[in-house]
Amino acid sequence: MKNIFDILTEQDFLNASLETFHYQYNNVEIYKKFVDYLNIDPDKVDSLSKIPFLPIEMFKNHQILDKNVTADLFFQSSGTTQMNLSKHFIADENIYEESIYKSFEQFIGKPEDFIFLGLLPSYLEKQNSSLIYMVDYLMKKSTKPENGYFLYNHSDLFELLNQLKDKKVILFGVSFALLDFLDYCDSNSKTFKFSDTLTVIETGGMKGRKEEMTKDELLKILQEGFKTDKIYSEYSMTELLSQAYSLGNNEYQCPNWMRIMVRNAEDPFNYEKEGRTGAINIIDLANIHSCSFIATQDLGKIVGDKFHVLGRIDHSDIRGCSLLVS
Repeated sequence: MKNIFDILTEQDFLNASLETFHYQYNNVEIYKKFVDYLNIDPDKVDSLSKIPFLPIEMFKNHQILDKNVTADLFFQSSGTTQMNLSKHFIADENIYEESIYKSFEQFIGKPEDFIFLGLLPSYLEKQNSSLIYMVDYLMKKSTKPENGYFLYNHSDLFELLNQLKDKKVILFGVSFALLDFLDYCDSNSKTFKFSDTLTVIETGGMKGRKEEMTKDELLKILQEGFKTDKIYSEYSMTELLSQAYSLGNNEYQCPNWMRIMVRNAEDPFNYEKEGRTGAINIIDLANIHSCSFIATQDLGKIVGDKFHVLGRIDHSDIRGCSLLVS
């Protein structure tokens, strides 16, 4: 199988996707059962639109794992203790780490050039977070002594950001925590003096902690609060090993081994035209040892070579990393 990180063309991606589909049909038991249940002949799957996408909810009740591997590491979705949480078993963390590095490098820059700060309280307080694993890895590659996490100690974060105002800093923050931080700054008359060397990357996730707002409203508040023209965003989830990034305006781009397809919310094998809203399907070829073809409960649309994330399908489960409704 071609190294997914060497994919350059659409034909490369198609070939790798079909090869991955046949491999996972033959080696991932739950996926095979799902395809067979749909009465789909795998030999007739010859395009992306014919590939069956596994409902993301299957990760809550089944171990989605290649029969040829074992996995001690797993990532678990966040949520309340009453919820049945998704588990994504990871057979080869090196694939995840290469995906993290190459995606970040492609869209933002070399991790070694940045200081990384994490304002991710809800994820730090739970174990087996893929997001924390990602930020930990970026910090490890960075090796900067200032790297670190913050829970609710907003004053410490504010002071450190001011100390680092002339250095290249990435602040990863869950949405509600970034808003809490700005509320702290406003209520304590803290004034930002940061230069354009600070990059804020919001990772979604309101978790019922704030009044719901649209993604555009969130980005506007963060832009005004951090006094920056652009707030970056990262789009991923527990069940994936790849990340899409938005460099502003809620417009996301995928790395070469990841694709978004927008299905009709009522007919999963009917795909929407560019610019029309539907449910997001994700092809993540880094998921070679679980399932690379996932039907999410997120709404979105494709515009040119980018995609927009617009919210959640009505009545879908509230996920710990749920995006804001738009």
